[in-house]
Amino acid sequence: MAYSIDMTGQVVLVTGGGKGVGDGIVQAYLEAGATVEICGRSTPGALREGVHFSSVDVREPDQVGAWVQDVVRRRGRIDVAVNNAGGAPFAQFDAGSPRFHAKINDLNFMSAVYVGLAVRPHLKETGGSMVNITSISARRCSPGTAVYGAAKAALESLTASLGVEWAPDVRVNAVSCGLVETPGSADHYGDAEQFAAVAATIPRGVFATPLEVGQACVFLSSPLATHITGAVLNVDGGGEWPAFLQHTPNA
Repeated sequence: MAYSIDMTGQVVLVTGGGKGVGDGIVQAYLEAGATVEICGRSTPGALREGVHFSSVDVREPDQVGAWVQDVVRRRGRIDVAVNNAGGAPFAQFDAGSPRFHAKINDLNFMSAVYVGLAVRPHLKETGGSMVNITSISARRCSPGTAVYGAAKAALESLTASLGVEWAPDVRVNAVSCGLVETPGSADHYGDAEQFAAVAATIPRGVFATPLEVGQACVFLSSPLATHITGAVLNVDGGGEWPAFLQHTPNA
């Protein structure tokens, strides 16, 4: 028996779906046959064919609620919501103002709360699911992006709690990303030599691609994962080499 995932006729929301990891998530759902709606604060330079973009600041609950209602009005349903919007500039904790840290938390955690509140009734109608994009930073120290890591840890906790609260009608899972290669990676990791050095710290020896993250999302929201809820799926190539192995002769 051959397994396949066909999401034809299903409507998928992806926050921050216009670039980077979000674009890979969009690609994966399109390849599965889904109809995809994305949102962001600024219009993407290019939209994938058939994708509808809405200008939304996901840190504003009223805007999120209006977006969800507009999608339901136009599409008639919502089957999957992917909370992908997130990120944070590198800054030492003491250098950030209270407002700066609040905005980081709002983008990486509260946005998922707002989306969840807005889509829950519609996901219940379709027996759908929500997928939260978290990070390896949720479970290890994140110097320079401390509040980002804390917000992602909160999002993983929310995932587990909603997996229980929303059962059995709606499933809620998370994809925890390790290092992902995007068009903006060079700005963060440096030139090709530095990039390769960072990749060498990953057991698989390579960064994830945005599409690989998207494929994990498709799996979690598909009939192949019907008994999976409240879970966090690591898409990190094995994580990071333990530091002690660098000093072990046989490593």
